[in-house]
Amino acid sequence: MFPDFSHRLAPALRCALLLCMASAAQAPAVEDETLPNVILVMADDQGWGDVGFHGHPHLRTPEMDRMAREGLRFERFYAAASVCSPTRASVMTGRHPNRLGCFSWGHSLRPQEQTLAEILRGAGYRTGHFGKWHLGSVQSGSPVSPGASGFDEWVSAPNFYDNDPILSRNGRAIQTRGESSMVTVDHAIDFMKSCVVNESRFFAVVWFGSPHLPHRALPEDRSNYSELPDDQQHFFGEITAMDRALGKLRRALDAMDISRNSLVWYCSDNGALPKHGSSGGFRGHKGQVFEGGLLVPSMIVWPSVITNPRVVHGRANTSDIFPTLAEIAGVSDLIRNPLDGVSLAGVVNGEDFQQRPGPMGFWNFPERGIRTPSHEWMSDLLEAQSSGYEPMDPSRIRPDAASLTRQWPVDYARGHSAFISDNWKIHRIQNGSEDTVEWQLFDLSSDPGETTNLIGSKATDPELISRLSIGLAQWQSSVIRSLNGMDYSDAAETRRN
Repeated sequence: MFPDFSHRLAPALRCALLLCMASAAQAPAVEDETLPNVILVMADDQGWGDVGFHGHPHLRTPEMDRMAREGLRFERFYAAASVCSPTRASVMTGRHPNRLGCFSWGHSLRPQEQTLAEILRGAGYRTGHFGKWHLGSVQSGSPVSPGASGFDEWVSAPNFYDNDPILSRNGRAIQTRGESSMVTVDHAIDFMKSCVVNESRFFAVVWFGSPHLPHRALPEDRSNYSELPDDQQHFFGEITAMDRALGKLRRALDAMDISRNSLVWYCSDNGALPKHGSSGGFRGHKGQVFEGGLLVPSMIVWPSVITNPRVVHGRANTSDIFPTLAEIAGVSDLIRNPLDGVSLAGVVNGEDFQQRPGPMGFWNFPERGIRTPSHEWMSDLLEAQSSGYEPMDPSRIRPDAASLTRQWPVDYARGHSAFISDNWKIHRIQNGSEDTVEWQLFDLSSDPGETTNLIGSKATDPELISRLSIGLAQWQSSVIRSLNGMDYSDAAETRRN
């Protein structure tokens, strides 16, 4: 097998090369008419409890509730990280985001990574991204734009966005009008319609900018909560607007007569906001690797396959989306990097799923986020392009996204990490430059709220603690090796020489 040097190529050539390689390896899959259209829908900062079907006392989410009734509803679905960009990276790669240096909000993909959009193009899918990107740049000259990451069409924002957003259509800034979630869905529907007209199977990523702060709901969406304080009206109203947009998307699939063989997967990018959001009683919130910062609502509908609606209690993760869809599309053998996710294709097809087949690791790496103000940057881009030039600010283009110059010790483990194996969850907390490490252990089967630390308890088996702490350390070492570039064949060859 030849080494893969495709990440060094210009983005368009790189994408073309990957498509040709994938198509050659998986020609039969392209002809498989049973493969579904795939739509991934993601909220921005919607906690586990921020839905009607989890018993929220005020929120009205009839479309999300309908999805939960009609398909698979995951009761223990985890974001791979407790903030936005890293979780989105996990969806795109199937890997923990620290493996590719996407440590916190505003960090980007690496061009060396294989993305879900690229691999599904190998199965004959036409690919589109709509809404919040937050994995690099939305300018056409960037190595980490949606277009350079496998998407044929994109109408995207560099970060969260509000009503009447300025978005980037394939690198060209456009002024749009309307409620932010509905604007996003309208562009996605236009893409789907064009695919249907051209008889193309499609993969559409629809990432809302709500309910991220600031909360600015329309009067019609606030009216459902008129008895509540204004700040809650706006927060709940944004979620209600997302719900309306989700309903419009699903009705559009019906109108195009493609809903039966369309897989729609909904989730959020991290746990609840600390002030307005609901963790459903789980400990913690956005930014923390306790359950409340990681657990999110998640549902799948695929009417032609998921004919028996059910609730899934086994633990799943946003990193599982990549291998699940790769298996469904018949392109698992094209995956070239080690994954943290596991395929849930069997679960989608009706298999029982009470216990995850392997552990899950989480790690808040001690690196700061990167400022990416969507409205400011898109306003600048619109003005510049209207005047006939393309701004090339490196902080917005990310020309050095592929850099592997910074190397980390293989035993580096600072920050707050956690490891879930079966029903046990162990935390390792090492803040800043401190040498002191705090350990916490919880039995999630009897203590899902992580209230009773079992470290030091006479009833706790020392061998259990040893097994979990060693497993966490081994996983973190593997993450560091990936972070240092050892998963990329040419990087490994460079190191050997």
